[in-house]
Amino acid sequence: MNPARLLLALLGLVFLSGCASITRGSKEVFVVDSVPQDADVRLSTGMVGKTPASFQVPRSDTLTVFISKPGYKDRTIIVSADIGGGGGVAMAGNVFLGGLIGAGIDAGTGAMYEHKPNPLMVTLEKVEATTPTQKP
Repeated sequence: MNPARLLLALLGLVFLSGCASITRGSKEVFVVDSVPQDADVRLSTGMVGKTPASFQVPRSDTLTVFISKPGYKDRTIIVSADIGGGGGVAMAGNVFLGGLIGAGIDAGTGAMYEHKPNPLMVTLEKVEATTPTQKP
């Protein structure tokens, strides 16, 4: 095989090897909604918003989601990042094509992960009104 063909073949493998990194990227849109809406949302990343809210987050990060609204109990939910359907397919493609470099890239960038659940839907519980005790 001539050197030019070998170089082209190697470049092709390198470009095919990072499938999930190319097709999915290392970030995803994470959506938080609540019943009732207009609740305050804060992520462990420091991002804030009001429901319904969407955030651009790294695919591989485990997120802690804090939700609060006056008159309702605060909620804290941990959302993990798992290997997603598209990420798993891309990783399998890396393995079958012999793209160990691509598999390493996809794992390192987090492109093979996605947050579950996404969207995150939370029902807030009303705080029971307390009545002041009367003195005789």
